[in-house]
Amino acid sequence: MVEEVKKVALITGGGTGIGRSAALALQNDGFRVIVCGRRVEPLEETVSLGASNKPVIKAIATDVTNGVSVKSLFSEIENSCGRLDILFNNAGMGAPRVELDELAEDAWRHCVDVNLTGSFLCAQAAFKIMKSQSPQGGRIINNGSISAHAPRPNTIAYTATKHAITGMTKTIALDGRAYSIACSQLDIGNADTA
Repeated sequence: MVEEVKKVALITGGGTGIGRSAALALQNDGFRVIVCGRRVEPLEETVSLGASNKPVIKAIATDVTNGVSVKSLFSEIENSCGRLDILFNNAGMGAPRVELDELAEDAWRHCVDVNLTGSFLCAQAAFKIMKSQSPQGGRIINNGSISAHAPRPNTIAYTATKHAITGMTKTIALDGRAYSIACSQLDIGNADTA
């Protein structure tokens, strides 16, 4: 059964730091919030910090690098909420800060999988829901970085993914116009998180 919900937001990487802060702020603004991430304990802590007099925050364990896991997440959102108004693609990670020639291939691939492929899979699934829902549309917000503009030494994997996020953001914004789907990017600098 679909609940009557006016505003629904999904935050990837919602168990800690920026994701947790965004979840609590959106809940305070009246959104029903879904937080996802790989680790259940931090997600449940985010839920426990939510206000009891506001729409519920729901935690769903999800690996954004896995297409099956992402499809399951968005299917659950569509079935329980009937719509999605905001996707905050926040999940991300760095790679070891080493010289370019010392970065292991698996570290490169893991960073690309989380930061870029995970953001793409979630944006793709959100786009599909936002395109078909009534009223049509929504907003996708990608967590970029100052590194999308000014790289730091020994951060080739992270910097490359954040430059790619900028290209993905611009493309989603262009492709989404016909469906009232807006896409933007937050380029946060250093943040005091765990």
